[in-house]
Amino acid sequence: MEKVLVLIPAYNEGTRIAAVVKRVQGVVPDYDILVVNDGSSDNTAEEAAVAGARVVSHPFNMGYGVAIQTGYKYAHAEGYDFIAQIDGDGQHDPVYIPRLLEPVIKGKTDFAIGSRFLEVDSYEPSLARRIGMAFFRKIVSYITSTRITDSTSGYQAFSRDVIRFFTTEVFPCDYPDADMLITLHLAGFRIMELPVRMYSNVEGKSMHSGLKPFYYIFKMLLSIFVTLLRKRNSIGR
Repeated sequence: MEKVLVLIPAYNEGTRIAAVVKRVQGVVPDYDILVVNDGSSDNTAEEAAVAGARVVSHPFNMGYGVAIQTGYKYAHAEGYDFIAQIDGDGQHDPVYIPRLLEPVIKGKTDFAIGSRFLEVDSYEPSLARRIGMAFFRKIVSYITSTRITDSTSGYQAFSRDVIRFFTTEVFPCDYPDADMLITLHLAGFRIMELPVRMYSNVEGKSMHSGLKPFYYIFKMLLSIFVTLLRKRNSIGR
Protein backbone atom coordinates (compact mmCIF):
# COMPACT_ATOMS: atom_id res chain seq x y z
CA MET A 1 0.00 0.00 0.00
CA GLU A 2 1.26 3.46 -0.88
CA LYS A 3 2.59 5.58 1.96
CA VAL A 4 1.08 9.07 1.60
CA LEU A 5 1.76 12.21 3.63
CA VAL A 6 -0.54 15.22 3.64
CA LEU A 7 1.70 18.25 4.20
CA ILE A 8 0.26 21.43 5.69
CA PRO A 9 2.58 24.43 6.21
CA ALA A 10 1.19 26.85 8.79
CA TYR A 11 2.06 30.16 10.41
CA ASN A 12 -0.15 31.66 13.14
CA GLU A 13 -3.14 29.52 12.16
CA GLY A 14 -4.13 28.59 15.72
CA THR A 15 -7.79 29.46 15.14
CA ARG A 16 -8.06 27.41 11.94
CA ILE A 17 -5.49 24.62 11.81
CA ALA A 18 -7.50 22.10 13.85
CA ALA A 19 -10.46 22.45 11.50
CA VAL A 20 -8.19 22.00 8.47
CA VAL A 21 -6.66 18.85 9.97
CA LYS A 22 -10.09 17.42 10.83
CA ARG A 23 -11.37 18.08 7.30
CA VAL A 24 -8.38 16.27 5.83
CA GLN A 25 -8.95 13.33 8.18
CA GLY A 26 -12.55 13.18 7.03
CA VAL A 27 -11.48 12.83 3.40
CA VAL A 28 -8.36 10.62 3.68
CA PRO A 29 -8.45 9.02 7.16
CA ASP A 30 -5.66 6.54 6.38
CA TYR A 31 -3.07 9.15 5.40
CA ASP A 32 -0.57 10.69 7.79
CA ILE A 33 -0.80 14.46 8.27
CA LEU A 34 2.21 16.66 8.96
CA VAL A 35 1.83 20.29 10.01
CA VAL A 36 5.04 22.31 9.66
CA ASN A 37 4.66 25.09 12.20
CA ASP A 38 6.81 27.93 10.86
CA GLY A 39 7.70 29.65 14.13
CA SER A 40 4.15 30.69 14.99
CA SER A 41 3.65 33.04 17.93
CA ASP A 42 0.25 31.51 18.72
CA ASN A 43 -0.92 27.97 19.56
CA THR A 44 -0.77 26.56 16.02
CA ALA A 45 1.47 23.64 17.02
CA GLU A 46 -0.65 22.66 20.01
CA GLU A 47 -3.93 22.86 18.09
CA ALA A 48 -2.53 20.78 15.23
CA ALA A 49 -1.22 18.10 17.58
CA VAL A 50 -4.49 17.87 19.53
CA ALA A 51 -6.36 17.49 16.23
CA GLY A 52 -4.23 14.46 15.42
CA ALA A 53 -1.49 15.77 13.13
CA ARG A 54 2.21 15.18 13.40
CA VAL A 55 3.97 18.48 14.02
CA VAL A 56 7.43 19.79 13.18
CA SER A 57 8.15 23.31 14.44
CA HIS A 58 10.71 25.89 13.36
CA PRO A 59 12.24 27.92 16.21
CA PHE A 60 11.33 31.13 14.36
CA ASN A 61 9.54 32.17 11.18
CA MET A 62 11.62 31.08 8.17
CA GLY A 63 9.13 31.58 5.34
CA TYR A 64 6.83 29.48 3.20
CA GLY A 65 9.52 27.92 1.02
CA VAL A 66 11.63 26.73 3.93
CA ALA A 67 8.53 25.42 5.70
CA ILE A 68 7.46 23.22 2.81
CA GLN A 69 11.01 22.00 2.19
CA THR A 70 11.14 20.94 5.84
CA GLY A 71 8.08 18.84 5.06
CA TYR A 72 9.75 17.35 1.98
CA LYS A 73 12.84 16.41 3.98
CA TYR A 74 10.64 14.81 6.63
CA ALA A 75 8.76 12.81 3.98
CA HIS A 76 11.99 11.70 2.31
CA ALA A 77 13.56 10.63 5.61
CA GLU A 78 10.43 8.71 6.63
CA GLY A 79 10.08 6.91 3.31
CA TYR A 80 6.82 8.35 2.01
CA ASP A 81 5.88 7.51 -1.56
CA PHE A 82 3.67 10.54 -2.23
CA ILE A 83 2.85 13.97 -0.83
CA ALA A 84 -0.41 15.89 -1.05
CA GLN A 85 0.09 19.51 -0.04
CA ILE A 86 -2.48 22.09 1.06
CA ASP A 87 -2.27 25.44 2.81
CA GLY A 88 -3.09 25.75 6.49
CA ASP A 89 -5.48 28.69 6.23
CA GLY A 90 -8.50 26.74 5.00
CA GLN A 91 -8.61 28.07 1.43
CA HIS A 92 -8.03 24.61 -0.08
CA ASP A 93 -10.90 22.12 0.03
CA PRO A 94 -9.39 18.73 1.05
CA VAL A 95 -12.07 16.85 -0.88
CA TYR A 96 -9.85 17.18 -3.97
CA ILE A 97 -6.83 15.44 -2.43
CA PRO A 98 -7.74 12.05 -3.97
CA ARG A 99 -8.27 13.71 -7.37
CA LEU A 100 -4.76 15.19 -7.33
CA LEU A 101 -3.11 12.03 -6.04
CA GLU A 102 -4.74 9.61 -8.47
CA PRO A 103 -2.72 10.41 -11.63
CA VAL A 104 0.48 10.62 -9.59
CA ILE A 105 -0.08 7.24 -7.92
CA LYS A 106 -0.99 5.69 -11.29
CA GLY A 107 2.22 7.04 -12.85
CA LYS A 108 0.49 9.35 -15.31
CA THR A 109 2.35 12.41 -14.00
CA ASP A 110 5.05 13.32 -11.51
CA PHE A 111 3.55 16.56 -10.23
CA ALA A 112 -0.14 17.50 -10.08
CA ILE A 113 -1.32 21.09 -9.55
CA GLY A 114 -4.75 21.97 -8.28
CA SER A 115 -6.03 24.81 -10.46
CA ARG A 116 -8.82 27.14 -9.39
CA PHE A 117 -9.24 28.32 -12.99
CA LEU A 118 -9.92 25.16 -15.00
CA GLU A 119 -13.58 25.19 -14.04
CA VAL A 120 -16.01 27.92 -12.98
CA ASP A 121 -15.29 28.60 -9.33
CA SER A 122 -16.11 31.01 -6.53
CA TYR A 123 -12.48 32.13 -6.17
CA GLU A 124 -12.24 35.88 -6.72
CA PRO A 125 -8.74 37.28 -6.17
CA SER A 126 -7.99 40.97 -6.00
CA LEU A 127 -7.16 42.87 -9.19
CA ALA A 128 -3.45 42.95 -8.32
CA ARG A 129 -3.39 39.20 -7.73
CA ARG A 130 -5.27 38.55 -10.97
CA ILE A 131 -2.67 40.55 -12.88
CA GLY A 132 0.19 38.66 -11.24
CA MET A 133 -1.44 35.27 -11.81
CA ALA A 134 -2.10 36.01 -15.49
CA PHE A 135 1.44 37.27 -16.00
CA PHE A 136 3.14 34.20 -14.55
CA ARG A 137 0.63 31.88 -16.19
CA LYS A 138 1.85 33.08 -19.59
CA ILE A 139 5.53 32.89 -18.63
CA VAL A 140 5.34 29.37 -17.21
CA SER A 141 3.17 28.07 -20.05
CA TYR A 142 5.61 29.47 -22.63
CA ILE A 143 8.76 28.11 -20.98
CA THR A 144 7.35 24.67 -20.20
CA SER A 145 5.34 24.33 -23.43
CA THR A 146 2.48 23.20 -21.20
CA ARG A 147 -0.78 25.01 -20.56
CA ILE A 148 -0.60 26.08 -16.91
CA THR A 149 -3.54 28.12 -15.62
CA ASP A 150 -2.59 28.40 -11.93
CA SER A 151 1.18 28.60 -11.52
CA THR A 152 0.93 30.05 -7.99
CA SER A 153 -1.26 27.27 -6.58
CA GLY A 154 -0.05 25.68 -3.35
CA TYR A 155 -2.49 22.79 -3.75
CA GLN A 156 -0.29 20.00 -5.11
CA ALA A 157 0.49 16.28 -5.16
CA PHE A 158 3.70 14.62 -6.26
CA SER A 159 5.79 11.47 -6.33
CA ARG A 160 8.75 10.12 -4.39
CA ASP A 161 11.14 11.25 -7.12
CA VAL A 162 9.87 14.83 -6.84
CA ILE A 163 10.06 14.64 -3.04
CA ARG A 164 13.71 13.63 -3.28
CA PHE A 165 14.40 16.32 -5.89
CA PHE A 166 12.83 18.99 -3.67
CA THR A 167 15.13 18.11 -0.77
CA THR A 168 18.17 19.28 -2.73
CA GLU A 169 19.68 22.72 -3.18
CA VAL A 170 17.89 23.25 -6.50
CA PHE A 171 14.59 23.84 -4.68
CA PRO A 172 13.84 27.62 -4.75
CA CYS A 173 13.12 28.18 -1.05
CA ASP A 174 12.68 31.95 -1.38
CA TYR A 175 9.74 31.99 -3.82
CA PRO A 176 8.64 28.43 -4.69
CA ASP A 177 5.89 29.14 -7.20
CA ALA A 178 6.37 29.68 -10.93
CA ASP A 179 10.12 29.09 -10.72
CA MET A 180 9.49 25.74 -9.03
CA LEU A 181 7.43 24.60 -12.03
CA ILE A 182 10.13 25.76 -14.42
CA THR A 183 12.77 23.90 -12.40
CA LEU A 184 10.68 20.71 -12.53
CA HIS A 185 10.27 21.08 -16.29
CA LEU A 186 13.99 21.60 -16.87
CA ALA A 187 14.69 18.47 -14.80
CA GLY A 188 12.37 16.41 -17.00
CA PHE A 189 9.43 15.92 -14.64
CA ARG A 190 5.88 15.68 -16.00
CA ILE A 191 3.40 18.32 -14.81
CA MET A 192 -0.39 18.07 -14.89
CA GLU A 193 -3.18 20.42 -13.81
CA LEU A 194 -6.51 19.31 -12.37
CA PRO A 195 -9.51 21.44 -11.35
CA VAL A 196 -10.05 22.10 -7.64
CA ARG A 197 -12.13 24.49 -5.59
CA MET A 198 -10.53 27.19 -3.47
CA TYR A 199 -11.95 29.88 -1.24
CA SER A 200 -10.83 33.50 -1.58
CA ASN A 201 -12.79 34.84 1.38
CA VAL A 202 -10.66 33.24 4.09
CA GLU A 203 -9.98 35.84 6.76
CA GLY A 204 -6.43 36.86 7.51
CA LYS A 205 -3.26 36.59 5.39
CA SER A 206 -2.33 33.40 3.58
CA MET A 207 1.12 32.05 4.34
CA HIS A 208 1.47 31.29 0.64
CA SER A 209 0.88 34.89 -0.44
CA GLY A 210 2.54 36.99 2.21
CA LEU A 211 4.36 39.37 -0.14
CA LYS A 212 2.72 42.46 -1.59
CA PRO A 213 1.58 41.55 -5.13
CA PHE A 214 3.83 43.86 -7.16
CA TYR A 215 6.87 43.28 -4.96
CA TYR A 216 6.18 39.56 -5.32
CA ILE A 217 6.09 39.90 -9.12
CA PHE A 218 9.50 41.58 -9.11
CA LYS A 219 11.08 39.00 -6.82
CA MET A 220 9.55 36.09 -8.75
CA LEU A 221 10.83 37.47 -12.05
CA LEU A 222 14.30 37.68 -10.55
CA SER A 223 14.03 34.11 -9.29
CA ILE A 224 12.86 32.84 -12.70
CA PHE A 225 15.76 34.65 -14.36
CA VAL A 226 18.24 32.96 -12.02
CA THR A 227 16.58 29.59 -12.64
CA LEU A 228 16.89 29.98 -16.42
CA LEU A 229 20.56 30.95 -16.11
CA ARG A 230 21.35 27.55 -14.64
CA LYS A 231 22.56 24.93 -17.06
CA ARG A 232 20.23 22.00 -17.60
CA ASN A 233 22.75 19.54 -16.23
CA SER A 234 22.95 21.50 -12.97
CA ILE A 235 19.29 20.85 -12.21
CA GLY A 236 18.98 17.36 -13.61
CA ARG A 237 17.29 14.53 -11.77
